Amino acid sequence: MTEQRVRWGVLATGGIAAAFTAALVDLPDAEVVAVASRTESSAKAFAERFGIERAYGDWDALAHDADVDIVYVATPHSAHRTAAGLCLEAGRNVLVEKAFTLNSREATELVALAGERGSFLMEAMWMYCNPLVRRLKSLVDDGAIGEVRTVQADFGLAGPFPPAHRLRDPAQGGGALLDLGVYPVSFAHLLLGEPADIKASAVLSPEGADLQTAALFSWDSGALAALHCSIVGGTGTSASVTGSLGRIDIPDGFFHPERFVLHRDGRDPEEFVLDPADGPRNTLRHEASEVMRALRAGETESPLVPLEGTLAVMRTLDAVRERIGVRYPQEG
Repeated sequence: MTEQRVRWGVLATGGIAAAFTAALVDLPDAEVVAVASRTESSAKAFAERFGIERAYGDWDALAHDADVDIVYVATPHSAHRTAAGLCLEAGRNVLVEKAFTLNSREATELVALAGERGSFLMEAMWMYCNPLVRRLKSLVDDGAIGEVRTVQADFGLAGPFPPAHRLRDPAQGGGALLDLGVYPVSFAHLLLGEPADIKASAVLSPEGADLQTAALFSWDSGALAALHCSIVGGTGTSASVTGSLGRIDIPDGFFHPERFVLHRDGRDPEEFVLDPADGPRNTLRHEASEVMRALRAGETESPLVPLEGTLAVMRTLDAVRERIGVRYPQEG
């Protein structure tokens, strides 16, 4: 890694890998130097699409490429533990898509491995790096709405998705919770931390994946969170945080908002809007920039997406799955 540019490797060639690579290409201090897939043909096609120098038909070759400063793992959740572990064992720094792993056990293993190697590790929770989300959290932390009482958030896609689709395949960590529910859960964690009590209900597919899940979290402070995710109905992806002195509403796309509105008792509503200088609302560049900032600073984790926070989210997702009866084949 030079002071000017960070050299990235991309592990997987699906849609999110393409979106993140496109963001990297637009950053002057980032360089994508290698890509790997399970097949050489897929890796080569991806490399040609983005002008990447090296294309590998296996993950191990990318993991051992000494010219790569950090590997972005974009496989399905079911392969995160294996792919990220391979890269960490080889001494690479790693950014892992969310959900971080299938369960908290795998997440704990990756965090321990990164600690042993002294490598940087981060969950790709781009929501935490979004400028407007960071502004919202700052307002809440500063007491703008008083003590937080309730959090509400939803994320649903209309589908329908066939049984063989990864979103319905338990072997790939399929279901609404890990793919979409991780956002409402992480939003609640961002504002309130790990809940003290968790209740949940779900509708399961014949394959055993959750088609939609609703969860109610509570904290010792008396705060509550009502969260929902679905792959059978498109929701408004809205969120709201209510406190003792006011409320913040995100009308849509809460995990990459364009605006939010602060309502405070006795005052006119105040709207906060995405700065055009921060780029389009769906950009992944803030996440990439935070990773590169941390690497240059010699940090092994990001203060915006701390590893303990990731582990706490994974523990919560495990608890929700336990309550709705979802277990993945790899878990026995």
